[in-house]
Amino acid sequence: MSGAAAGSDAVTVVLVRHGETPLTPHGAYSGSGVPGPSLTDIGRRQAHAAARLTYRIGRSLFDDVPSPSALLTSPMVRTQETAAVVGERLGLAPTIEARARECDFGDWEGLRPADIDARWPGERALWHTDGTIPAPGGGESTAAVGVRTEEMLSDLYQQYAGSTVVVVAHAVSIRAMVGRALLAPPGAWWRFRLLPASTTVLRRQEDTFTQLLGVGLPGEE
Repeated sequence: MSGAAAGSDAVTVVLVRHGETPLTPHGAYSGSGVPGPSLTDIGRRQAHAAARLTYRIGRSLFDDVPSPSALLTSPMVRTQETAAVVGERLGLAPTIEARARECDFGDWEGLRPADIDARWPGERALWHTDGTIPAPGGGESTAAVGVRTEEMLSDLYQQYAGSTVVVVAHAVSIRAMVGRALLAPPGAWWRFRLLPASTTVLRRQEDTFTQLLGVGLPGEE
């Protein structure tokens, strides 16, 4: 299938998770309640590796889709820094897309899993496995993240059908899009492992059918 044929009735969305931050190695819950943190030196290297992989899409990787022609990013600092690296490689300027932001973890913001479990016994596990329960303190549920990212994908189809768009986002927001594409319940979305700066590629059709081309692809060193 040629690139033109593949993209004529679909938008290809390349989802790049941001690189490592100081909270990443600890598994701390880093959401959209605060702008930061920034990338670490390792995170910046990971962003460059993701940029190299992303550049290949539509060329030597998934060559039946168009090369990326637009770049969107969550408003968080870590995603904007990752998008700047990706954009430099692709020759594209990033545009903010608020719906790609990470889940709002409410009172859990910045806390490690052990700290959350000590203060809210059993609630973190239920938040993951139920999927419809908001995080305490005004946070979101994963299902709510799925609703706003679904709206984003619908609008991306309307605006970019026939093209490939790169969206720099987060673990929960990317899992939500993958989970909905597979028609999986929100309580199962946490099972998808997405390493920092990994890349997920999906193709969205007019009728909302979404095909997964690759999930959690590592960057290229």
